[in-house]
Amino acid sequence: MPVLALLRVSALAVTIAAVVVVGLVAAAYSMGGRRGVGALRQRLVALGNRLGAENLPAEPKRVEDALGYVERATDQAAEAVAESSADAIRLRRALDALPQAVVVCDERGEPVFRNARAVVLMGNRHSDALAAQAVDELLASTAPGASEERTLELYGPPRRTLTVRTVSLDNGQRALGVIAVIDDVSDRRRLEEVRRDFVANVSHELKTPMGALGLLAETLLAETEPEVSRRLAQRVHTEAFRISRVIDDLLDLSRIESEESPPREPVLVNLIMAEAAERVRSAAEQRGVEVALDEPSPPVAVLGDRRQLTSAIYNLLENAVKFSYEGGVVQASGRVDDDDIVLTVTDKGIGIPARDLERVFERFYRVDHGRSRQTGGTGLGLAIVRHVAQNHHGSVQVESREGEGATFTLVLPVQGRSDT
Repeated sequence: MPVLALLRVSALAVTIAAVVVVGLVAAAYSMGGRRGVGALRQRLVALGNRLGAENLPAEPKRVEDALGYVERATDQAAEAVAESSADAIRLRRALDALPQAVVVCDERGEPVFRNARAVVLMGNRHSDALAAQAVDELLASTAPGASEERTLELYGPPRRTLTVRTVSLDNGQRALGVIAVIDDVSDRRRLEEVRRDFVANVSHELKTPMGALGLLAETLLAETEPEVSRRLAQRVHTEAFRISRVIDDLLDLSRIESEESPPREPVLVNLIMAEAAERVRSAAEQRGVEVALDEPSPPVAVLGDRRQLTSAIYNLLENAVKFSYEGGVVQASGRVDDDDIVLTVTDKGIGIPARDLERVFERFYRVDHGRSRQTGGTGLGLAIVRHVAQNHHGSVQVESREGEGATFTLVLPVQGRSDT
């Protein structure tokens, strides 16, 4: 029986005791005589003892004293019930506030309490039903005085990982039931996987050019031909530049991730688009790619960090230039849509296969590894764009078909318009 139900029963018992007292008094007076009064006094004392009274006379001599005895016992019992009720409500509210799900069963294995999280977790969905079944099985299999733990993989969608811990409850003499604590560790597992992938990818990205540098330096030391030495030195410079780019992008990404709430000020979108286009101009000219700007008119401002926003647009432009065909055009445009500024970067290059669209914003993910190596890509540019969008309460999406180019759309909240 749930705790609150028990408390309601206790309160009812106190009320019944008061009614019994009235009945006993009436019965005694109807019986009349000293014998009836003595019997009444003894029964009143017994009733007060059953209510668990404290600091009361052991043997009242008169009926009035016995009635006082019962009244004080009833008051103490009512006060105890009220305190227990407040404690139970407080405990229930505290358990409902926990992020973990909590289920308590009695000694027969029947659930007597579920906190709010457990009610949500064991809903009507298929995966929730599987979780509820696994919890019930673990509760039933937990032996007195023991504890068990199990990890549940629910493939969803969405995919979730739950850890279930059960502990038996007793009072030192007999079993009272079992408590189960269910913790959703899906985000924690996902972060662990991201961390492992990140370390592996960083190691790979740095190991490749470092190994090339070692071989080139060893060959260069033994080379006597000036022309060959010059070509080897050029390769050394290229590999060193690749390492520098990876480190710079890692530092940039780390800084942007740590600035979840960067200093915000009104920034003209027209200015950051022009600045990003100027930064990518040299790389575009080397590949024979034209960068065309279509700035919003009238000029519009967003509230944010100028350096982060410029970095995001620059990475979109650089990505488009790298994967455009020679002689192609990269179009960057901005427009106001209700309360948002929509920035799009479009190219007519090699495009992105459908299977890769959901992963292009992951760190170090490359659609075409060979081409990315040739163009000097680090695989971090689009991850930087995604984090900048998140830091500014915006979003970034991509649309593409393989062989037909790609369009990246960065949506940011508008701060206000300017006519200057």
